[in-house]
Amino acid sequence: MLDVKLNRRDPLPLYDQVCAEIRRAIADGEIGPGERLPPARDLAAVLQVNTNTVLRALRLLRDDGLLEFRRGRGVTVAGSARQGT
Repeated sequence: MLDVKLNRRDPLPLYDQVCAEIRRAIADGEIGPGERLPPARDLAAVLQVNTNTVLRALRLLRDDGLLEFRRGRGVTVAGSARQGT
């Protein structure tokens, strides 16, 4: 499972924190290109946040070119964090 830590006292919105943690995991090689992320519902349950919070973060990362959404295959890593920034 992806190691994501959230700080609820941080003024940064939770979805931005999720984005930053996934971006960090990609940059650190914790997850690499082509690897699947856990389903948003599972990730939300582990983080104890609303599923929509996780989905918003995933959409932002998709828009940055880091993730790909594929029907029936889930969310996969498209490239490295350096490529997306």
